[in-house]
Amino acid sequence: MQKDLDIFVKLVNEMLEDEVANPVVAPIPIEDLYDEIDIQLNDEPMIDQDFVPVLRKLVLNTPKTASKLFFNQLFGGRNSKAILGELLSVIMNNSMYTYKVGGPQIGVEKTIIRKISKLVGYDPDTAEGTLAPGGSMTNLMGLLMGRDAKDPNASTDGMSKRMISYSSAESHYSLPKNVAFAGMGRDNIRFIEADDHGRMRPDLLEIAIKEDIAKGYVPTFVNATAGTTVLGAFDPLRPIGEICKKYDVWFHVDGAYCGSVIFSDKLRHHIDGSELADSFTLNAHKMLSTPLSCSIIVVKDKKHLYDTFANKASYLYQTDNDEYNPGKISMQCGRRNDTLKLWTLWKSVGTNGLEDIVDHQFDLAQKARDYVADNPNYTLYNTGDSVAVCFNYKDIDPKLICNALYDDAEIMVGYGKFRDQEFIRLVTVNASNSHDDLSNFFKKMEAFVEAKNL
Repeated sequence: MQKDLDIFVKLVNEMLEDEVANPVVAPIPIEDLYDEIDIQLNDEPMIDQDFVPVLRKLVLNTPKTASKLFFNQLFGGRNSKAILGELLSVIMNNSMYTYKVGGPQIGVEKTIIRKISKLVGYDPDTAEGTLAPGGSMTNLMGLLMGRDAKDPNASTDGMSKRMISYSSAESHYSLPKNVAFAGMGRDNIRFIEADDHGRMRPDLLEIAIKEDIAKGYVPTFVNATAGTTVLGAFDPLRPIGEICKKYDVWFHVDGAYCGSVIFSDKLRHHIDGSELADSFTLNAHKMLSTPLSCSIIVVKDKKHLYDTFANKASYLYQTDNDEYNPGKISMQCGRRNDTLKLWTLWKSVGTNGLEDIVDHQFDLAQKARDYVADNPNYTLYNTGDSVAVCFNYKDIDPKLICNALYDDAEIMVGYGKFRDQEFIRLVTVNASNSHDDLSNFFKKMEAFVEAKNL
């Protein structure tokens, strides 16, 4: 073990040094991948003298998602205390289904769940929560609980009603998959039009619910988004929550992207009404500088987690009470310890430190928007209060710029679309970036476009 740990430390140091000089990795063409790196598996063992150079090449040619010039998607950079917790959880290798095998790590998870429940606006004594590998799965958990709350026999007898789900047209792509997994059917989703800022329109939601009731269908689940995938917009939670209460529909908030504004006094107004939600999810591996994966779902009433996910297993649940055997409220049995890395970060910086991390990301986005708005060569496509900055440069096709940057390994940034507008989408969820790093991004992009005469 010590020998391999020494190899690990050496490779990490080399990767971090290389990242300074080469913040974006030149992509290996797919057709050349297996010729460039010896990825194939062999019958015979490989000695370290041969193995380490192959591993080194693999590491150094992998996209550097934490670098200061990676703005492509929602990667939260690196925080050393969070990484410390991640590495320790790997070495300890506990599974989080019972207190018997998780021990105090179960207490760590419960502490985080209680704190997040309170920040969402729930009573931590009646609320509960768990973790899953990503926002797609925590959103599925919310959907399943909503289905079972509306039709308690669905999980035993199967679907007996045409159950309808509602979501913004700008919501995450996981919802159509999830309704299929839940047996509710992709054709039974109503995608509600967004306003000019990308937020779901509550008036159209209520109209859709009324129309389905008139048809004899069963409105079952409303998915509101705190941070839409492209624009980073916040759906108006309070009016949506009031509509859900009026029609007895499960109200879920997908805050995987930006639900972490619960930590910010300055920004939590974006999720006003979160306490009305039946379930709320956030991804600490996005805005909270925590390594993948750390997706959390909290539920206002813990009974729904037990009603949907609890199963008897006498070979597993042999000691302690259900409250400290979280396998009974999880999608999974074997489940890695994804809370320790958030706990080591949170414990080291405090709740105020997490607030600073979130505020800084919004500050970076505003810095970028100010630069775009003040420069006549740019067109800005979204307003403030988002960690997504959507813009075009000199009316050049955004796909052309982004793909050329990717091929050239200068910068990595992606593009998106809202209605008929397509644009570059810069995201600022890496809290280790500074204002100078943002300025450097724009200077490099402009110089690249001019040099390539795009």
